[in-house]
Amino acid sequence: MRKLLVICGPTASGKTALAVECAKRLGGEIVSCDALLVYRGLNIGTAKPTEEEKGGILHHLIDVADPAETFSVSDFERLALAAVEDILAREKLPILCGGTGFYLNAILYRHSFGNAPADASVREKYEKIAREEGREALHARLAAVDPESAEILHVNDVKRVIRALEIFETTGRKKSEQHDGNTPRYPFEAFSFRYPREELYRRIEARVDEMMRAGLVEEVRALLSVGVRRDAQCMQGIGYKEVVESLEKGDLQSTMSDIIKKNTRNYAKRQETFFKKMENLHFVEPAPIERAASEVIEIYERR
Repeated sequence: MRKLLVICGPTASGKTALAVECAKRLGGEIVSCDALLVYRGLNIGTAKPTEEEKGGILHHLIDVADPAETFSVSDFERLALAAVEDILAREKLPILCGGTGFYLNAILYRHSFGNAPADASVREKYEKIAREEGREALHARLAAVDPESAEILHVNDVKRVIRALEIFETTGRKKSEQHDGNTPRYPFEAFSFRYPREELYRRIEARVDEMMRAGLVEEVRALLSVGVRRDAQCMQGIGYKEVVESLEKGDLQSTMSDIIKKNTRNYAKRQETFFKKMENLHFVEPAPIERAASEVIEIYERR
């Protein structure tokens, strides 16, 4: 089986450009692994790649969901695995590109979350909490009893958050204390740019400034005007939630972009922490894209 190529890392690090250059040289197609790029109409705040930036390379899992709907990790897993298998069947190289770690892992691994038997009544209880109180409240319950698992599981990964709570309630033991299985689906090599923290922060701030100039506020207004609820899953993304809050207050304060920058920097730190633990990860210098792609391909083909 042909090894998958993974381009990952924090936001604003140049993943798309590197993935596109590698795809051109290796005969690849890109499978986007980003929790917000799946939504149609979310273009500016997600830095969704333009046709020019795609460089003629076929991209999968972009614009596959309506912004008013909830899109789960299971939805992503189903569509992404189908895309990967289709790419392999056509003897092309799947290149996974994105910064949403739990989306990447949904493709790369089969997960086994604890050995406790299922309990339908417990699961139904937590499903009701998720419906009536929201995903954040559900995730907060997990953080209270099993902070290690809560750190790993994203708030939108409702199915696995419920499973972790179910394990704790039925066994009295944290899921994080049990021997979970992560069985690789595919061989892969992963790559990420190595940036000094200050330089990455400068890139983030420049991106946010460009989003504001490009019309992020207008994009959010347009989404709300067509019926996308303020509490919709897509509106919880960084950039969108801050604009929504400012619009509700009737005050697009001058500090809004600073808040977005701060939240994006914090998210980038969490991404870096996540990816540092990733198997088969290689760091490359943020050289010109052509040189960085050559380094990636040399390591990918050698190993």
